[in-house]
Parts: sequence; structure tokens; C-alpha cells
Amino acid sequence: MGDRGTTNHSEMTDFILVGFRVCPELHLLLFLLFLLVYAMILLGNVGMMSIIMTDPRLNTPMYFFLGNLSFVDLSYSSVIAPKAMSNFWSESKAISFAGCVAQFFLFALFIVTEGFLLAAMAYDRFIAICNPLLYPVQMSTSLCTQLVVCSYFCGCISSVLQTSMTFTLSFCASRAIDHFYCDNRPLLRLSCSDLFVHKMISFSIAGIIILPTIIVIVISYMYIVSTVLKIRCTEGRKKAFSTCSSHLGVVGVLYGAVFFMYLTPDRFPELSKVASLCYTLITPMLNPLIYSLRNNDVKEALKKLLEKKKIIL
Repeated sequence: MGDRGTTNHSEMTDFILVGFRVCPELHLLLFLLFLLVYAMILLGNVGMMSIIMTDPRLNTPMYFFLGNLSFVDLSYSSVIAPKAMSNFWSESKAISFAGCVAQFFLFALFIVTEGFLLAAMAYDRFIAICNPLLYPVQMSTSLCTQLVVCSYFCGCISSVLQTSMTFTLSFCASRAIDHFYCDNRPLLRLSCSDLFVHKMISFSIAGIIILPTIIVIVISYMYIVSTVLKIRCTEGRKKAFSTCSSHLGVVGVLYGAVFFMYLTPDRFPELSKVASLCYTLITPMLNPLIYSLRNNDVKEALKKLLEKKKIIL
């Protein structure tokens, strides 16, 4: 496991995921915390998808997007959590070069897809509140499907570009990735290539991904707030805001964690790991809770499903 001389990516056999620099006595506690959070992610997101698929009342564009959001949350947390948990008990903490590439690719795919899905959901809420009479026509099944497919397509393109750029670099000296999964910034610390072009392209890709989604979300909510404030009835205003509060909560948690992660100086890797935890595990755990606790339709559907289970038992 010692340091190696300069080596090309094609000769790299594996990496070491350093994980959290804590005393061994805390590994069991961290493992149990990860296990608890991942169990809640599985329960919450699988439960949300089950409710949406089984209750006809939730057969609407909003819940179609929400079902896909739950699938994406479940997917990218599953890319990270099992390997992170196994490393608490592993002496080597090794991950193969192919495994690192796959983890990097899948995580980038799903996290970018989530950003575009959140933008599509903001547009959906904009049409629902600002043009309610045209909502069934404008948010057709065809358009909703196209928006979801486009989200996955953008995620895939972005992931292919980022993965190919990162893993065609030359890696030198240590194989130890100072993180609990294969992420871009800790991998770049291992590279002995000139990173100027890589960083410029990565910055451009990030701008192309993040800016349009943020613009769609911000503009949609500007129109939504303007429309809601014109509603004279307090009850109607409250109901309109309640349909958006869940989505805003999810957007705030995800983008807040991502911005904190990438605005944190690279010289503080432990702080970056904590920030990464927020959007790799905490966000997928909170999203189902936010939507289930703030949404009467979901609560009613869950109650109906539990009553059916009781009858069967």
C-alpha cells in the first residue's frame, strides 16, 4: 500500500478510500449511523414509490416527477452507502479502478438528473398555480415523460464527460483517496497531470448544468409568489404555498449542501466529507419525509395503504 511512482491510469489496479479519519473505536458507531440512515432511505423512497404507483389519486404529473425523484435518491445513495459501510470493517479499504469509475459515473449521473428533475418539478408547480385551467393540457403525459427522459439524458451526458475527463488523467504517488467515495476533487489531488484544462472544462460543465436549473427554479417561483400574493382568500393563499413548500425544502437542502461542498476550500478535506454526507445520504433520507409530512395527498394515500394492510392481516 505504499506510495508508487508516477503511473498512467491504464496501469492503476485499485485505489484506497481513506474515509473518515477517526479512531477505530468510532468505526462501529459510524457504521450504525450509516446503516440507520441507509435503512431510512430505503424505507422512505421505496415506500414513496409504492404509494405513488398503487394510489390512483396520485396519478398526476407532480407525483410522476416525485416518483422519479425517489428512484434517483435511492439510486445514488445506494452507489455510496454500501461501500462506505463495508469499509468501516475492511483493513485494506480498497476499491478497484473499475469500481471507482463505476461509482463516479453512476453518482454523477443520478445527482445531475436530480437537479434537472427539481427544475421540471418547479415548472410543473408554476403551470399548476399560474395557469391552472391550462394545466391538464400543458402538463400532458407526453411532456412529463419527455422532461424526465431529458433529465436522465442530461445526467448521462454530463457523467460521461466528467468520468472520461477524470479517469484519462495520470495518477501518481499515493493511491489513497481522502474521501469515503470516488469524488472529483479528491481524485484530482492524486493526479500529476496539468489540471488547468480539466478544471476549465469541469467549471463550464457545472455552469451549463447548474445555471439553467437554478434559473428555471427561481423564475418559476418568482411567478408563483407573484400569483399567490394576488389571491385575496387567506385559505387559498395558504393552500397554494403549501403545494410548493415541500419542493422548496428539497431544493434548499440539495443545493445548499452542494454549494457548501464546492465552496469549501480544498485544504479542508474533512469538512468536505461532512458536506458530502449532506447530499449523498441526508438529502435522500429527508426528501420522502419532507413530502410525506407536508403533503396531505401522500398522508391520505399512506393511511389508506396501511388500512388495507390491516384488513389483509
